[in-house]
Amino acid sequence: MDIRDFNRRAWDYQVAHGNTWTVPVTPEVIAAARRGAWSLLLTEQLPVPRMWFPADLRGVEVLCLASGGGQQGPVLAAAGARVTVYDNSPRQLAQDRLVAEREGLTITTVEGDMRALTAFGAASFDLIVHPVSNLFVPEVRPVWAEAARVLRPGGALLAGFMNPAMYIFDYPAAERGELRVQHPLPYSDVGSLTPELLQSLLDAQTPLEWGHTLTDLIGGQLEAGLRLAALYEDRTRDHPLARYMGTYIATRAVKP
Repeated sequence: MDIRDFNRRAWDYQVAHGNTWTVPVTPEVIAAARRGAWSLLLTEQLPVPRMWFPADLRGVEVLCLASGGGQQGPVLAAAGARVTVYDNSPRQLAQDRLVAEREGLTITTVEGDMRALTAFGAASFDLIVHPVSNLFVPEVRPVWAEAARVLRPGGALLAGFMNPAMYIFDYPAAERGELRVQHPLPYSDVGSLTPELLQSLLDAQTPLEWGHTLTDLIGGQLEAGLRLAALYEDRTRDHPLARYMGTYIATRAVKP
């Protein structure tokens, strides 16, 4: 299976069917961002602390990495940043262009794999915004290596990702509100699920996921040469594990 191609088509399908993470921001959100009243999500519920961003975004070169959908990119552009949105899904990128055209914003969109940022030279960006999306690729360390390469010295990577503990539980049981330990880490929809359950995801055009280890998610950023500067946890609304612990992690890492 060509995973990148399948997930591209799956996310295009999600756009067509109104997935929450594919719905563009409203004109009211853009108007507020132009006044300086804006916030972003890297995870599901908690906004990113404003202190994680430059005090003044005007002229800041921002890469929204695997962040299509017309949400983060347009807000940052309205706040004054020079924004490039990079995503694997053409329809997700079209949502960013839709908002840009509607609101008179300048946003560059580029289609590609988050593990290969060959479209950009070294030290091209001051800030990378990478919401929960690296669960859709089998290897996460190339994402960190490429992010470090295209960041300028002093630049920051803001990343959200799934707590890998989410993936140890039986998926159908969790859907029923039960926590039943089933899978070792690292996890893969392709390698961990029964053939029947995997086929149900393929038939429903659900993007395939991987549960990476903390060694790869956090240790991989450090190995790429980034310095971890801040971290917080968030919780999903609809998984029973969230009753007991954080199910997302967000990090701010700086390139020395």
